Amino acid sequence: MIERDETTTEELGVLNKSADEIERTFEIGLRPQSLTEFVGQEPLKENLRVMIEAAKGREEPIEHVLLYGNPGLGKTTLAHIIAHELGNQIRITSGPALERVGDLAAILSNLQEGDVLFIDEIHRMNKTIEEVLYPAMEDYALDLIVGKGPTARTLRLNLDKFTIIGATTRLSLLSSPLRDRFGATFHLNFYEERDISRILHRSASLLDIPIDDASGHSIASRSRKTPRIANRLLKRVRDFAQVRADGSVTTQVVDGTMNMLGVDALGLDAVDRTILRTMIESYGGGPVGIDALAAATQEEIATIEEVHEPFLLQTGMIVRTPRGRMATIKAYEHLGTRPPIL
Repeated sequence: MIERDETTTEELGVLNKSADEIERTFEIGLRPQSLTEFVGQEPLKENLRVMIEAAKGREEPIEHVLLYGNPGLGKTTLAHIIAHELGNQIRITSGPALERVGDLAAILSNLQEGDVLFIDEIHRMNKTIEEVLYPAMEDYALDLIVGKGPTARTLRLNLDKFTIIGATTRLSLLSSPLRDRFGATFHLNFYEERDISRILHRSASLLDIPIDDASGHSIASRSRKTPRIANRLLKRVRDFAQVRADGSVTTQVVDGTMNMLGVDALGLDAVDRTILRTMIESYGGGPVGIDALAAATQEEIATIEEVHEPFLLQTGMIVRTPRGRMATIKAYEHLGTRPPIL
């Protein structure tokens, strides 16, 4: 979306920080522009269609929306789609980028009727700034304290009606007052393999990459049920095809690329396999606590919990118990290791 000329220099600094991050994590050109183009998440899409049509019928902004789920499932893309479907501008920032109340005030005061403000990683927003956001979301007003000490007074600025779309991977870290101010909260699930295949074929068409169904299926099966990872793997396959083949993507090219990347047939990478081997070889399959697992694998606790564990749980490689994580029979079989005799 094109930013308006009246955006302040201070505001642009805050907005551009997260815009650069989003550019790095997901190719803007591959984003679908409408709910019709968006593949998967059908129940969520149907709910959004109803909300958008109702808001357009009443000629008012859509209610504030909170999107949560694992990274790479399409939260940012959906925020852009909502703004596009409404025919309104979108501004982008993130929780960590809003360091001062003035940062938020500058952005909110420049929003116009119907604009969408997308706040990524909203769970990392400063609590002081969060409290300033409450009246803005409820009453479309900004309460500012002018002056200090005995002469301090509260100044209320009325704002045009707008919509906040928040995105988070850690819903539990949002305070209840903030969660309650969103009119709708939606969870993005992992994608079915057939939907990932459709996304890959669309991306391949946009990137002008010749790809057949078998190759698309081969990439999709390794994509950890996540569109961002699927597109990332597709680009690496394109590189391999360009350098090591004739430019065409075949199953042999896909296999060669995945071998170089260390991604196996189920989508597990080297770190995933290290986690499983550590659980099996060092801890007898578990149970093992997350602190011990992180120390043994030399990975951060947050990296294991947020990046690797969700997929290992989804694929049935590990289970959580009150005493810790345990490797399943499926993990033993995948690594070619003899399971314990019970």
